[in-house]
Amino acid sequence: MRRNGFALHCRDLAFIFLVLRPGYADMRYSIPEEMKSGSVIGNIAKDLGLDLDKLSARRVRIDNEESSVQYCGVNLNTGDLTVHERIDREGLCAKKPSCVLKHDLVLENPLELHRLNIRIEDINDNSPQFKEDLLRIEIRESTVKGARFLLDEAHDGDIGENAVQGYSLQPNDHFKLNVNTKGGGRKYGELVLDRELDREDKKEIVLLLTAFDGGSPRRSGTVVIHVTVLDANDNIPLFSQGVYKASLPENSPLDAVVVTVSATDADEGVNSEVTYGFDHVSNENSKVFSLHPKTGEVRVAGAIDYEKESSYEMQISAKDGLGLASYATLVVEIIDINDNAPLIYQKSLTNPIPENVSPGTEVGIINVQDRDSEKNRQVRCSIQQNVPFKLVPSIKNYYSLVTTGHLDRELVPEYNITITATDEGSPPLSSSKIMQLSVADVNGAPVSSCLSINGDTGVIHAVRSFDYEQFRSLKIHVMARDNGSPPLSSNVTVSVFITDVNDNSPQILYPSTEGNSFITEMIPKAAHGGSLVSKVIAVDADSGQNAWLSYHIVKSTDPGLFTIGLHSGEIKTQRDISESDSMKQNLIVSVKDNGQPSLSATCSMYLLISDNLAELPELKDISYDEKNSKLTSYLITALVSVSTFFLTFIIVMLGVRFCHGRKPRLLFDGAVAIPSAYLPPNYADVDGTGTLRSTYNYDAYLTTGSRTSDFKFMSSYNDNTLPADQTLRKSPTDFDEVFGDSEGSPEVTIDVTDVNDNIPAIYLKSVTNPIPENVSPGTEVGIINVQDADSDSYQKVRCSIQQNFPFKLVPSIKNYYSLVTTGHLDRELVPEYNITITATDEGSPPLSSSKLVQLSVADINDNPPVFEEQSYSTYVTENNKPGFTLCSVSAQDPDWRQNGTVIYSVLPGEVNGASVSSYLSINGETGAIHAVRSFDYEQFRSFKVHVMARDNGSPPLSTNVTVSVYVTDVNDNSPQILYPSTEGNSFMTELIPKAAHGGSLVSKVIAVDADSGQNAWLSYHIVKSTDPGLFTIGLHSGEIRIQRDISESDNMKQNLIVAVKDNGQPSMSATCSMYLILSDNLAEFCRMRKPRLLFDGAVAIPSAFLPPNYADVDGTGTLRSTYNYDTYLTTGSRTSDFKFMSSYNDSTLPADQTLRKTPSDFAEAFGESQESSEVWKMWH
Repeated sequence: MRRNGFALHCRDLAFIFLVLRPGYADMRYSIPEEMKSGSVIGNIAKDLGLDLDKLSARRVRIDNEESSVQYCGVNLNTGDLTVHERIDREGLCAKKPSCVLKHDLVLENPLELHRLNIRIEDINDNSPQFKEDLLRIEIRESTVKGARFLLDEAHDGDIGENAVQGYSLQPNDHFKLNVNTKGGGRKYGELVLDRELDREDKKEIVLLLTAFDGGSPRRSGTVVIHVTVLDANDNIPLFSQGVYKASLPENSPLDAVVVTVSATDADEGVNSEVTYGFDHVSNENSKVFSLHPKTGEVRVAGAIDYEKESSYEMQISAKDGLGLASYATLVVEIIDINDNAPLIYQKSLTNPIPENVSPGTEVGIINVQDRDSEKNRQVRCSIQQNVPFKLVPSIKNYYSLVTTGHLDRELVPEYNITITATDEGSPPLSSSKIMQLSVADVNGAPVSSCLSINGDTGVIHAVRSFDYEQFRSLKIHVMARDNGSPPLSSNVTVSVFITDVNDNSPQILYPSTEGNSFITEMIPKAAHGGSLVSKVIAVDADSGQNAWLSYHIVKSTDPGLFTIGLHSGEIKTQRDISESDSMKQNLIVSVKDNGQPSLSATCSMYLLISDNLAELPELKDISYDEKNSKLTSYLITALVSVSTFFLTFIIVMLGVRFCHGRKPRLLFDGAVAIPSAYLPPNYADVDGTGTLRSTYNYDAYLTTGSRTSDFKFMSSYNDNTLPADQTLRKSPTDFDEVFGDSEGSPEVTIDVTDVNDNIPAIYLKSVTNPIPENVSPGTEVGIINVQDADSDSYQKVRCSIQQNFPFKLVPSIKNYYSLVTTGHLDRELVPEYNITITATDEGSPPLSSSKLVQLSVADINDNPPVFEEQSYSTYVTENNKPGFTLCSVSAQDPDWRQNGTVIYSVLPGEVNGASVSSYLSINGETGAIHAVRSFDYEQFRSFKVHVMARDNGSPPLSTNVTVSVYVTDVNDNSPQILYPSTEGNSFMTELIPKAAHGGSLVSKVIAVDADSGQNAWLSYHIVKSTDPGLFTIGLHSGEIRIQRDISESDNMKQNLIVAVKDNGQPSMSATCSMYLILSDNLAEFCRMRKPRLLFDGAVAIPSAFLPPNYADVDGTGTLRSTYNYDTYLTTGSRTSDFKFMSSYNDSTLPADQTLRKTPSDFAEAFGESQESSEVWKMWH
């Protein structure tokens, strides 16, 4: 066995086990889901030991009782079991641990039924998904460490190792994750409080929860957890029951109450208000039931069908006003009612049936199914009593339709058999199906039994071997049809002429070569040369020169005594008979045809030269003069023959003398009656070739004492020809002219009065099938002819059809009716019509018949694809890999075949000035949307694209949908320090008066982070300083202050190394150096250093470092600070830089302004100054 190139053996995916029973066997295979169409599952012929050449004759096929979808089929040429339709394990079996497709393998002639169990193995084709994209949790700040909060489970359509195997939580300061397992093996996460909350520090916490499965490759899904810190709500709602159970009859009305769940919360006020909701419920279940969020009533919201789902299990959550929740399980058992009528399927039908079939012949196989359960699915089948057929129960729910009597096409050419199936429900339901069986004349055969044509290439093949002797030529009509809508076609006649080959040996009719008897001719001693003594009669079933026969004597007792006509077969004497000639003459004659190679047959002719029987004492030795091996048996035979011969001879002589007055010349012990089986269909067309159409007539001698008289061939006369359609055998009445009538015969005239004993016969003369669904009302789709063999009023017929179809019968010429449409057709609503035409005559009592006309509605492209959702949203983490699957869109088209085939494409557009095709691509067949490149949250956070779903109709129809793509941030940017500048080799210096007191602001570190959210929350830390106890830095503000008053012992030069960290996971950081001078004037500082201060870098903020949202973040180290600062100008530099000393909370520095100032900006305050002048503002 092979499947797509890999061997199927014990260590691969597919296995087979056979459990053989008489006529029934179980075959088990195992395959992975989502195999391509045409993939090989196994080889039926090998596994069952079947001959590949007999698969077609046995009509091997796959039947599926549980679904109308044909998931697999059998290749009759190779015996392979192959995949036909897409097999999705999640769609077929959901979360069931075992998924088995059950099919029946049916073989006919004789009927065998094998059970195919195909186990569908799960592959990891589904990623874990959470019910919601954002989980909101509210937690009171008084919650103690170790508190647990149940998180929503992730749903994965796969099972086993491919299902959800665990969860992980993004590292954070307050929570950790605890993963537990439920009784059913499902894993869920609990958020565990690891560090007490402080609402004054953080009132909101954002976490990222990831669920991953165990497949290879591993798949994962994420959900954002938004935690809001609140005040005390320390009681969760409690259900009155852990598990609620309810029973519900199928087909229950909408809005019927199933059960009411109840939960209470010991808290008061808003904390005690309980809201109910479904949790971890599939989309299918959510459409079947509804849950009132306040009362807890579970009601029917969709169709309840036991045959689709026999039970439902749902998880219900009860949440109080602040989000604390508890869960209970609801189990609903569905009670089956008898709401499905039996379905009758015609699995096989021999139609037409040869009229010469014997009683008990199987002509059809019926399968009956009832989707109900237990007693409601037990079915009885029956047919009407007035037809020569009956139903015989077979394997399981199969029935064989067999004949109960002989059929006669000339009496009844067609049968309409109504099969009725009734179940044992209460009340019982039944259905019926009409099967039309035609009786075929045994002289004919359908064209399909002789020829077949390749639909693609037009090559005509012979289905069977042809026999020139059966028929010489045939004509067929070939139609060429296009695939347009509507289709157009034309016909042509093909004539097939069969040429003859020499495949038949000559058949000797006389003398007979059958049995152990021999033919004896008597020749008078006075016979002269040239006398006709006998004749060899032979025919050849071939034609033309293949049937030209020649006769040869290959062995004789006296070679010179007899001669045989080369083409006539007449045996004549060559000379006069003398006394020295042997009485017993044996001739062996060979008959050859003229074919290439030539075929021949031989016979023996025994001749007696004698005038009377007394001279025949040694007749016993006539058969074999030269052999004595079986002498005893031949002696006995000869004695009996002589006695019989003598008595017959005497009787014949007397009879002939009485009738004709002539003496007997020859005696034949057997009449030359020609067996019809030896006569070819065309023997009358061949003259002078040894067949019976000879130019000879012969005198007839009649034997006596027999019921019929037979012709004997003696002398020839060339006056007329024996007709080819006559037999040589004649009855006594044929000789009335010779012997006279024994008595006269009276003439009797009988008048027959007609009675109404013939039912009307309905003939379908033409039909348009299938019918395009866009035909207008009044279109003729078929022509019906009705005939009644009775006379007068009995042959007047009325025709009608049922009233609930958009068709009617319109009378036409004579007894013809047109079947026309009366309304618009819609294939998506009704794809097929079974129209029963009833014809009733006007006899007394009236007789009627019916005929079922099946009409299919052909599809036209009248429905555009419809998306399952009005819009789609998807989230992708930045820095994704190219080719990553973002989401899938799905659209359905109710049309058929190419009209219903949906192709997806992304409409042209732009994203950030670039073509949308440079960002996304879509799989045209599946609708899966993939990222073409990696996304960057810092460039853009979201964009929208438009996806078009187009069918393959003509013209094509399409629908568009909007897909919104949201890019989520990851911590991929380090903090960027704007001040003090870290570029170049320069350093920043701040001058601090020695009189500065503890708590004074001396400088500020300014940093930004291009990331977003918590990834951009910055914290500042002094990692190294000249005097560790002198300075401190604000954790979130970056402000550098003096911890204590400055003393004389403090070092004048202070160096600080500051680290700026973000709050991402993992955290990223940047460092800078800050140089501080403890001095009241420059002279003191210049004595120890250079006489002037020079700053070569101004605090100009590079725009590339500013994220788009930096102005939205307060107190996180970005420029939107709540501080304004006094300015101190340095001298001797080209530009003046701000120095941050003391803060004033009266206004806010605009985020779009720069810190860089030129000297002219201060001219108004200080007046013009020289380039080297120093301007100071006194310390406040």
